[in-house]
Amino acid sequence: MSDIKRAIALGFFDGVHIGHGALLEKTKERAAQSGASPAVLSFDVHPDNLVFGRETPLINSAEDRTDVIRRIYGIDDVVFLHFNRVLMEMPWREFIENIISQLNIGWIVVGHDFCFGYKGEGTARRLKDYCLAHDIGCDIIPPVMLDGRVVSSTYIRSLIAQGDMEQARRYLGHPYFLTNTVCSGYHLGTKMGTPTTNIFFPQGVLVPRHGVYVTRVVLQDGRSYAAATNVGVRPTVSNSARANVESHILDFSGNLYGQKARVEFYSFIRPEMKFDDVQILSSHIKHDSETAKNYFA
Repeated sequence: MSDIKRAIALGFFDGVHIGHGALLEKTKERAAQSGASPAVLSFDVHPDNLVFGRETPLINSAEDRTDVIRRIYGIDDVVFLHFNRVLMEMPWREFIENIISQLNIGWIVVGHDFCFGYKGEGTARRLKDYCLAHDIGCDIIPPVMLDGRVVSSTYIRSLIAQGDMEQARRYLGHPYFLTNTVCSGYHLGTKMGTPTTNIFFPQGVLVPRHGVYVTRVVLQDGRSYAAATNVGVRPTVSNSARANVESHILDFSGNLYGQKARVEFYSFIRPEMKFDDVQILSSHIKHDSETAKNYFA
């Protein structure tokens, strides 16, 4: 174990919104003050899946959560615990003692509503009292408000489900996005003169309202392009029920198969439609692309 203490933000951080950002900024501040290393501790699956027996659709995957924490907030040390029944039934004191010992924690930052341990008996207040008694720093971050509303992952999920990416961006503090490996599609876009890239949603990640969006596609090498992106089942050309993310990237040519791409969503253009033929579909893609170009212009 390293001699350097960690100042750690503790939570699930779905979406890594501006409320989470307050925790992360405080964690960096406390790390700098105490000579510690800033870190984040999260869970690989949402605790509600096991605690309440219902799957909570996630704003983003664990990989994308890590990306935001590192890319936007500058904290490279992101640790994930596997949330299973053992962890769910662990007494809160045992959980805290374990992570403090294993991760060499000298400071903990949590949100006001954070709870942990068996039946959620470990509250933020109990954590604060425990830390005071054991000479460990602890901050409890109050709710972050926007438009008179507490910023929450639950509300942001509802915005994404409605396709309201502009409002979601305000609450997230960054564009809603999806990262995955580009896979081969039907190649109809290439034949129509509007080549596209295809990626899929990881299992458990929320699928936004089906439709066409103004997006940016960021490639592995950091290059970024405006795009028109369809989220849905492509009813004109497919009978599949699985939602796909198909982006027509403006002013780009090349083969991206097998590469990672990040699709950032900025604005809803129109609902997904079934057209009578691919020629009509092609003309709509070109019109959507022009909308995307004008948005960023």
